[in-house]
Amino acid sequence: MRIIELNDKTKKNIQEDLLKRSPNQYEAYADTVAEIINDVRSDGDRALFSYTKKFDNVDINTDNIQVTEEEINEAYNMVDKDVIEAIRKAKKSIESFHLKEVQNSWFDGSNEGIIVGQRVTPIEKVGVYVPGGKAAYPSTVLMDVIPAKVAGVSRIVMTTPPDKEGKIYPGTLVAAKEAGVTEIYKVGGAQAIAALAFGTKTIPKVDKIVGPGNIYVALAKKAVYGHVSIDSIAGPSEILVLADETANPRYVAADLLSQAEHDELASSILVTTSKTLAENVAIEIDNFLKTLSRKDIIKKSLDNYGYLLVAKNMEEAIEVTNEIASEHLEIMTKDPFMVMTKIKNAGAIFIGEYSSEPLGDYMAGPNHTLPTNGTAKFFSPLGVDDYIKKSSIISYSKEALEKVHKDIEIFAKSEGLTAHANSIAVRFE
Repeated sequence: MRIIELNDKTKKNIQEDLLKRSPNQYEAYADTVAEIINDVRSDGDRALFSYTKKFDNVDINTDNIQVTEEEINEAYNMVDKDVIEAIRKAKKSIESFHLKEVQNSWFDGSNEGIIVGQRVTPIEKVGVYVPGGKAAYPSTVLMDVIPAKVAGVSRIVMTTPPDKEGKIYPGTLVAAKEAGVTEIYKVGGAQAIAALAFGTKTIPKVDKIVGPGNIYVALAKKAVYGHVSIDSIAGPSEILVLADETANPRYVAADLLSQAEHDELASSILVTTSKTLAENVAIEIDNFLKTLSRKDIIKKSLDNYGYLLVAKNMEEAIEVTNEIASEHLEIMTKDPFMVMTKIKNAGAIFIGEYSSEPLGDYMAGPNHTLPTNGTAKFFSPLGVDDYIKKSSIISYSKEALEKVHKDIEIFAKSEGLTAHANSIAVRFE
């Protein structure tokens, strides 16, 4: 990996390189995605089955598109019992964390006949997209579905691409069953997003779509936003380790590699005040690469988007960390909790050398569906809030309205909205 001394020029170059990974930079695919969406919107299942044959090389029809209970039971028999137990332990931790996020409706009244408040209700129908392709992620099923169940969503529709035999990865089916998915359909890509957004004869239209996917899925979610809500437009995975001379270079190297193996566009960055640490991390990475199974993907990721950045001091290190706003941030310093108080932008923060990023992926409880590509500056992790909606409550008595009606009329007239003013005035004629 490249060891780079931080300065204004290198900071700018790194930011520009990282932004190249954003789905917003791949508009060349947008026309293809738009064509797929329009076809599914107009031709429904016929287009859906045709694209599944074209992209996944499998024949799907109305008889076999939905996963059956028999297929789910078969999946349980195929998945190792230790894996099922791990899924159940993870479910418990994720559920426990997200229960603390639950919001309740509230009302505030006065003796003057005024009631204002907020009614919190769950979204009724949610679509969850689960990727296939290079890797299957049962953990993502848990992270996307459990907050929806905690929020009270009544119908959770999952779509995921089938393999060439028309099967779904068994671990994905087990996780879906354990998490409480209502129904599962064998369809992926932009065509799945279109089906969830507009509905077909077999797949119901939902109110919101969540879940990561490839560039076609990301652009499809962007295209259907407004017809339905979405969680975010997810980019490739990323990790930033903020460390000083006290950090263990072997731990740092292992954690950087944990994200580089996701795909060639993943980003792994060390920001440190110690050039010696950076040099030792580079050595450890080379040693690990000799044994890791996905080393070809890792090498491409590190060559393109891997950096070992050396800062002049901790203040500069924290500044660049906040500017990058990484999806995953690990803090390995002498006083990591003090450093954490100065972090403004990060999807998830892992504090101390035993809080490795995969802990958050699987077992800790906080959600691992996180903002990427610097969007941690304004987006939050997926949570219960993403599956609820709020309605404002307003109730005034005649006596309460009488005290403010002239002010309202004056305000409305000042904006040229005489009908607004009139709707108040008629009540006091």
